[in-house]
Parts: sequence; C-alpha cells; structure tokens
Amino acid sequence: MRTVLPTTLRHTVLRRTAVPNNVRSRFASTSTEATQQKAKDALGSAAQTAGKVWEGAVKFLGPVGQRAGNLLGGYRQPLLYNLSVTREVLKQIYRTEGLAPPSFATVQTAYQTIWQRVSNPAYFREIAGNGELARIGVYAVEAYGIFKIGEIFGRRTLVGYDLH
Repeated sequence: MRTVLPTTLRHTVLRRTAVPNNVRSRFASTSTEATQQKAKDALGSAAQTAGKVWEGAVKFLGPVGQRAGNLLGGYRQPLLYNLSVTREVLKQIYRTEGLAPPSFATVQTAYQTIWQRVSNPAYFREIAGNGELARIGVYAVEAYGIFKIGEIFGRRTLVGYDLH
C-alpha cells in the first residue's frame, strides 16, 4: 500500500529535490543552438519538399487536384508535411537496411521452383501427407481475399459496377 504525504510536505520535498537553475544550465547541452538550427533546416526542407509535391500533384491532376486541395482546407499543410516526413523516414530505412528490389534471376528461380512443384504429382501427395496442404490453402485464400479487396477498391463499390 502506498503512503500518502500531506500536500504541503510533498511540495516541500519536491522543492528541495528540484535542480537549482545554475546546475541546470551547467548540464545543458553546448550544442543546443546547433541542434535547433538543424531542426529548423529540416523543417524548412520538409516544407519546401511538401510544396513541390503539392505543385506537382496539382499540375498532374489539373482542376480535379485543385478541387481536392480546396476540400482539404486547413488540413492541407499538415497533411503534406506528414507525407514528406514519412517519405524521408522511409528513405532512411531503405538506405540503412540496404533494401533493393529482387533481381530478375531471383524472380525467375522462384517461379521455376513453383512450376516444378506444381507439375509434379508426388509433391501433392507429400504435402497432403504432412499437413502442408492446409497451410498452402490458407495462403491461397489470403491471396484471393487481397485480390477481391483490390477489385472492390477498383470498382469503388462492394457489389457490381456503376453503369450510369
């Protein structure tokens, strides 16, 4: 159970344990100004990039893009800023992790392996025996579901196409 100190005693203890002003300034980072300047430069760069992205989108989309921008109203600037920050973070992750798209040889090898397994009836007997068929079935259902969600987005309706 936690003991409760009276309010005046608590304030007295907190005041005594507080760090004096001269000690706070002694522990302050010497590069605070440099860090603030870097942050301002990054913010300016992100805002400039966001402006370029916005102008490119308006130019690409034409009047539809302009109307969409007007609909965003006051949210436009924060949205563009967040998008540019996200893009920069993703770029840093891409560089740091050394990510790259697969080579043509890797894709070709993967498809050859799949084709060899599918064309061999012994493979299906093997996976049916050890239970791998259920896992492959789940993957197939997931792929089909993702395909159907893409169709729904493409049609912009849950069922059927808008014919009017």
